Amino acid sequence: MKFNATPRSVQGSSASRRLRRAGRVPAIVYGGKAQPLNVELDHNEIYHALRKEEFHASILTMELEGGKSETVLLRAAQWHPYKQQVLHVDFQRVDSKQTLTTKVPLHFLNAEVSPAVKLGGALISHVQTELEISCLPADLPQNIEIDLAGIEVGGMVHAADLKLPKGVELAAHVAETNPVLVIAQGKKGGAAAEAADGEEAAAE
Repeated sequence: MKFNATPRSVQGSSASRRLRRAGRVPAIVYGGKAQPLNVELDHNEIYHALRKEEFHASILTMELEGGKSETVLLRAAQWHPYKQQVLHVDFQRVDSKQTLTTKVPLHFLNAEVSPAVKLGGALISHVQTELEISCLPADLPQNIEIDLAGIEVGGMVHAADLKLPKGVELAAHVAETNPVLVIAQGKKGGAAAEAADGEEAAAE
């Protein structure tokens, strides 16, 4: 995915306020061997980009003036507490040969045809909606799918249960703790919820 940016030389809170009043968003690019780069973005462009799930888990091309570009990954976006306004964005430079660690969204499939739902009337609880992984930039998936077609009442899916795409691994701390991602919880809660609580307590 591509987006446009313009280098900015003036910094500080007052300069940032002037940018925002002009429909621009201050941003920074850091990481790699180069110095941090302060840029400004068009508010409407970055606002709509941030609404797209893939913008949060894709290698991005930031196009600058003069035909220059930077390969980056979105790291953070600051929003106004009550307005639909982007206040600041952080990007990290990406080296194609360096492993990166980032979060990608989880997509849950086929829960409605699972024994837990069709036969047991269970509620599928998404304990986590994203997962932290490590991989080379070229192997970064935009999302990870979890097929729930076979889940039974009381069943769980842990991080270690996933079949990850080629070249993708769980982030070290995720592999160590092996968190629960999904629970098929019976109508009365019961064993599944208690087991999950027990695992979370043990991990703390």
